[in-house]
Amino acid sequence: MSIPLDTLIDNGQNVYELTCVAIKEANIYSSTDVKDEIEKNGDKVVSYVLGKALNGEIKYGKDE
Repeated sequence: MSIPLDTLIDNGQNVYELTCVAIKEANIYSSTDVKDEIEKNGDKVVSYVLGKALNGEIKYGKDE
């Protein structure tokens, strides 16, 4: 899976927040066995996590 650029461009979310979420989640995924499953399916961790964030599968909010 590649980075879903069309979805990223059309997305109305704050790109900086989305990027920070994707980086944090990718670090978590990379330090677990989930990374191996993702790569076994031919995906890259960052692309996989970014796709999940863009599809609303990862919930996040601003810390106060």
